[in-house]
Amino acid sequence: MKQFRTILKFELDNYFRNKVFVGITVFLVVLIAGVMFFPRIQTLFAGDEAATDTQRPVMLVSAGENGGMVEPVFTAAFPDYDVQLTEEGAESVKEAVSSGQAECAFVLDDLTTYTYYVDTLSLYDQNTAVADEALRQVYTQSAMISAGLTQQEAAQVLSQPVSHTIQNLGEDQAQNFFYTYIMIFALYMVIMLYGQMVATHVATEKSSRAMEVLITSAKPTAMMFGKVIASCLAGLLQLVAVFGSAFLFFQLNRGEWADNAVINSIFNMPLSLLLYMLLFFVLGFFLYAFMFGAVGSTASKLEDINTSVMPIVMLFVIAFIVVMSALGSGDVESPLMMVCSYIPFTSPMSMFTRIAMSRVPVYEIILSVGILIVSVVGIGVLSAKIYRVGVLLYGTTPKIGSILKALRKA
Repeated sequence: MKQFRTILKFELDNYFRNKVFVGITVFLVVLIAGVMFFPRIQTLFAGDEAATDTQRPVMLVSAGENGGMVEPVFTAAFPDYDVQLTEEGAESVKEAVSSGQAECAFVLDDLTTYTYYVDTLSLYDQNTAVADEALRQVYTQSAMISAGLTQQEAAQVLSQPVSHTIQNLGEDQAQNFFYTYIMIFALYMVIMLYGQMVATHVATEKSSRAMEVLITSAKPTAMMFGKVIASCLAGLLQLVAVFGSAFLFFQLNRGEWADNAVINSIFNMPLSLLLYMLLFFVLGFFLYAFMFGAVGSTASKLEDINTSVMPIVMLFVIAFIVVMSALGSGDVESPLMMVCSYIPFTSPMSMFTRIAMSRVPVYEIILSVGILIVSVVGIGVLSAKIYRVGVLLYGTTPKIGSILKALRKA
């Protein structure tokens, strides 16, 4: 235990003294602060001009004799525009749009045909889709008036509100999607980054021949577990610093983000889901970090690391693609996802996604976590043995057969 504590402290000190590690952490915190405070900073720089500039862009509507019916419907359909009726023809309307007097315009031939004028058609311009729906309403209202109803009666029929109640018996996927996506992506990035750092550290020590001294003065299990747990703690502390500062900055600027459903959804994550995320992060990290460490010990040169860890990286990337595909389609209970929930190499992301986006029986969670814990312990012990043999093998990269042979003799 003393050896383990010494190695753990030594590895943690290396992370905290690493300028790249500290620099990335500080950069991410400053970046998140800039994003969270952006609305407030924007208001300060805009000054009084932003406070008084509430004028909406002008939308001209040339509807002829149907103007009386079209105007109130278009005004309600386009609340972000100052809808103005005009008696001018198409040429005058085009000139008003081209000169900037109006942002856009509709010239109606009748209630089912129109021309839309805009100076620069935005990629996200949905005005024609809104106008189509509005004109369908006007046309229906006109037909009802022709059938004998008054304009008020027709408007009342068309505007009759419909109420509904949603009773969600499971998870709200729309609400949970954003923070689930971010957590899966963060899990992927941290495991990939710190897992490869474990492999790199082991290979660096081996190439410097320091390992020959270390391996005789400390148990392989103490060295392997010390390196992996130190890397996990460093990654966890970095996540806490980044997400903790994000939560703090959000609380300080909650009023500025009140109308942003995405941001509010991210920071309203249930505590239970956060705990599940931490659980699967720690177990998933241990699993892959042990494998990265074992593979790193077999690399004869630091330059061989990328080639050596490629199978592990590909395995994790496949797991990530499967989860992100299911998350994008919303079908998180597919047979593939259910199988992946019990495979140790994919369950940290698969089971977490299922918990966040659907209802998962408790026994399935317990079974998945139990398999993952047993796998972590087993792979950890096996990795420590490979580590003990691999760090003393120099020259060409040892093959799997030679490693297994050496393990049997050890």
